[in-house]
Amino acid sequence: MSNILALVEISHRGEIAASARGLLAAAARLGTPVAVVASARPLTDDDVARLGQLGAVRIHSAVTAAADTVLVTPALEALSGAVELFQPAAVVVPNSVDGREVAARLAVRTGGGLLLDAVELRGGQGTVAVQHSVFGGAYRVESMVEGGLPIITVRQGAIEDQAPPAVPELTVISLDGTAWDASSAKAAVIDAFNDDATGSARPELRSAATVVSGGRGLGSAENFVLVEQLADALGAAVGASRAAVDAGYVGHAAQVGQTGVSVSPQLYIALGISGAIQHRAGMQTAKTIVAINKDGDAPIFDVADFGIVGDVFTVVPELIEALNANRNVHV
Repeated sequence: MSNILALVEISHRGEIAASARGLLAAAARLGTPVAVVASARPLTDDDVARLGQLGAVRIHSAVTAAADTVLVTPALEALSGAVELFQPAAVVVPNSVDGREVAARLAVRTGGGLLLDAVELRGGQGTVAVQHSVFGGAYRVESMVEGGLPIITVRQGAIEDQAPPAVPELTVISLDGTAWDASSAKAAVIDAFNDDATGSARPELRSAATVVSGGRGLGSAENFVLVEQLADALGAAVGASRAAVDAGYVGHAAQVGQTGVSVSPQLYIALGISGAIQHRAGMQTAKTIVAINKDGDAPIFDVADFGIVGDVFTVVPELIEALNANRNVHV
């Protein structure tokens, strides 16, 4: 089987990103999954075991101190080296800010073709075809690269399955990062980390299995706590519509939609969200959508699997109470 490279992001604290599962599952559909990691420190035995559990048959670990001090370039160099070493049939990369830049630069270096924000992948007869969700999620279109290496960014949460576990073969190389210091015009330098966004005990929005989002229908920042309470009851991430963000109910990091983040959770609950096309563009690939809105004509009901026409301030407290009661019964 052909090798398929999967770029696994790792934080400066050494945590493997949640996107790794979906990327390795996508790679396994197309061929033999090869995890590519750029890190400041060698992977631990637990890291190797974890990537094996996620399906990595091989691990290409590129170690350089610059991984903690330089943006994007270490991952790009690690992938470039892996392309030469493994001669892959495709490369899959997380559709994150850094991932998209790495993918674009790698396409330039290799003369490959770039396929962005894939929500489905399939391979066969030497080709790789991917699907994209477009026009606010109203349509899916398929694309492929002819005559070059397909370099694919994959929307987090879009791939549900998991690759079979494996005992990975580990390759470790050292990258010379001295050329990427602050004097280089080709690399942006990291001078500080801000962990505030990950300081919450809630799941990260992009990779969460369940997302609870609130809209302008919440009415105020004080009322938005209702969204957070339901999220906590479900162990979910908190999202918001642009209208709620613009109104100051919650920070921009929570914005879901065309000008925010795109999510594909197993369950998406929309509270007081009308469902403008710009919002639907960022959540319509969720596996199950539940909408609660007192306006029965709200467009969000057009894409919802389950809808409740009612006041969120009545329905949601009862829902939280029922969830807590059910939890107490099973304790």
